[in-house]
Amino acid sequence: MGQRAEVHVDLGAIASNIKKIRGNTEAEVLAVVKANAYGHGLIPVANCALESGATWLGVALLEEAFALREAGISAPLIAWLTPLGEDFSRAIELNIDLSLASIDHARAIESAGKSLGKKPRVHIEFDSGMGRGGFTEEDFTEFLEVANTFELDYIGFWTHFARADEPERPETDSQITHFDAALAQLKSAGINPQLVHLANSAAAQTRIGAHRNIVRLGISMYGLSPDVTSMGSGESLGLIPAMSVVATLALVKKVKAGTPVGYGGVGVTSVDTTLGIVAMGYSDGIPRNTSSAVGVTFHGVKAPIIGRVSMDQFVVDLGPGSEAKNGDQVLLFGAGGYSIDEWAEASKTINYEIVTRIASRVPRIYG
Repeated sequence: MGQRAEVHVDLGAIASNIKKIRGNTEAEVLAVVKANAYGHGLIPVANCALESGATWLGVALLEEAFALREAGISAPLIAWLTPLGEDFSRAIELNIDLSLASIDHARAIESAGKSLGKKPRVHIEFDSGMGRGGFTEEDFTEFLEVANTFELDYIGFWTHFARADEPERPETDSQITHFDAALAQLKSAGINPQLVHLANSAAAQTRIGAHRNIVRLGISMYGLSPDVTSMGSGESLGLIPAMSVVATLALVKKVKAGTPVGYGGVGVTSVDTTLGIVAMGYSDGIPRNTSSAVGVTFHGVKAPIIGRVSMDQFVVDLGPGSEAKNGDQVLLFGAGGYSIDEWAEASKTINYEIVTRIASRVPRIYG
């Protein structure tokens, strides 16, 4: 290892996770690679997903979609978080599908298409109960009155579940009901989308009735559970976590009992021990509030964090008898060490945030 820290990404694990879920559905798979593929690396993961059976790619931002096209990826692709003023013309030129959530967006996207002499491809987003993106029922009714006046190619109709990661909750059934009613309205208006998509990772694994003809596979593709509390760990779902993080001990030193550690001196050694300074901090994506419930693993021995995480480093208690040396490599999370879910719990957050926040300045290594 020639870096102070590295993210190791197991593309074989991502391929396995996609194939597992594909084996349980007749629907196509849209691989969600937004946010740098949940921190795993946009281009390598997108290529891996397509090679493993995904037929579509999905991103939040147009710049992510542009990067995929610039990398030579020509697969069907949708970007769904596109405020007015974005470069719709370039998206249309590059055959990027756009999400449609208001009449204002319809006008802007149509205008961009007319300037190019090309009919834009759009997926109508319906707010079935998330209260976030998409047409409300009232706005949708208004849209249907003018939908056929727009020169748009209505490729898809979609929504997003708010609580599918809580399989016993009734809200998902309610969302499906509202969505199906809106879809019936759409078809009555003479619009028959090729693609209908509701299911996210949680619904892909728990609600076959929501699969329709394509499912959007996000967190599960990376081997993690949509909700550890309600659905169990990724491993219990038969998934393989794809990310591990290793770092270098920038310094190892012996200290006495009662030594305060870090800003504010909130960590204090209880015995004479060995401290290791890990060359990662909150600027690298390590949550500042991470507790001593996690840390690193060195030669199979877990060493908890002591004191506060700093911008570029944090300190671990390697124990009195540790044989660690300056420059040794330690494992933050991954097979044989702490899990991503344990890091999330220790940081009072969710596994999504742990992997997506690992900074781009930490190199990704693929295997």
